[in-house]
Amino acid sequence: MPLYIPNKLPAIELLKKEGITVLSNTEKASSEIRPLRILLLNLMPTKITTETDFIRLLAGTTLPVELILLRMATHTSKNTPAEHLNEFYKTFEDIRFSDYDGMIITGAPVELLAFEEVSYWKELVEIFDWAKEHVKSTLYICWAAQAGLYYFHGIPKYPLKNKMFGIFPHQLVNRKELPLFRGFDDTFFVPHSRHTEVRESDVRKVPELTLLSESEQAGVYIVMSREGREFYITGHSEYSPEALHNEYIRDLNKGLPINVPYNYYYNDDPKGNICVRWKSHAHLLFNNWLNHYVYPIKTSY
Repeated sequence: MPLYIPNKLPAIELLKKEGITVLSNTEKASSEIRPLRILLLNLMPTKITTETDFIRLLAGTTLPVELILLRMATHTSKNTPAEHLNEFYKTFEDIRFSDYDGMIITGAPVELLAFEEVSYWKELVEIFDWAKEHVKSTLYICWAAQAGLYYFHGIPKYPLKNKMFGIFPHQLVNRKELPLFRGFDDTFFVPHSRHTEVRESDVRKVPELTLLSESEQAGVYIVMSREGREFYITGHSEYSPEALHNEYIRDLNKGLPINVPYNYYYNDDPKGNICVRWKSHAHLLFNNWLNHYVYPIKTSY
């Protein structure tokens, strides 16, 4: 099934060249099946790259999906042209009186700030509260996962001595087959790129939370609340193969302390090829979420 995205979005031509079926919203009018309506609240500075990464995963499902792009009204992006934001993105005021099947809230490069010091925190938590009533299931990704766990459950974040950076093996905490993990191997790999963490001991103190997956090295990975109405995901399954490489080179050029991303290059050689080992898990994760927590479509939330 196709993925419907805003008309003339730059990702359309790029993804069509990759053989991914995406259609503009204009083409949606001829379809007899109502697509799942998925919001993407994009908090990343490189919005075009991030939206393309998520479109790749959402387009891999057999379900028809319509993607609606959302940005913060109280924050001005310095890395994405204003013309792109104005043409393709909505703000909270545009969507607050509607219901949606699913929502994805991305990470953001503000993790070293206290949550309340983030310039758009007030608007963001208003969206968090709204989503509990108006969205069937929400994925909180990386910093958004930490922010959601803090706001709803009082779980703090802790600074790491060194950046958690690389591709890490993960396991399920309980092998009981939840639909989210249908088809998963015993060990699966996930990219991480962050300076802070949430701790298992804090998660387990909250009865409303269920720890689903973790890594011996990277720690807490997926936490669930309200039987799948919210998933808090600390890694970046959506990352393209080159994402960590680009971050590594960026930090080197800035003179920042950065280690070679763990388990990422063949033979750990940054001059060599990238070993992609997380894409199958990423597609399974998003397909299972759409099929078992977002679909079937309901008219009430």
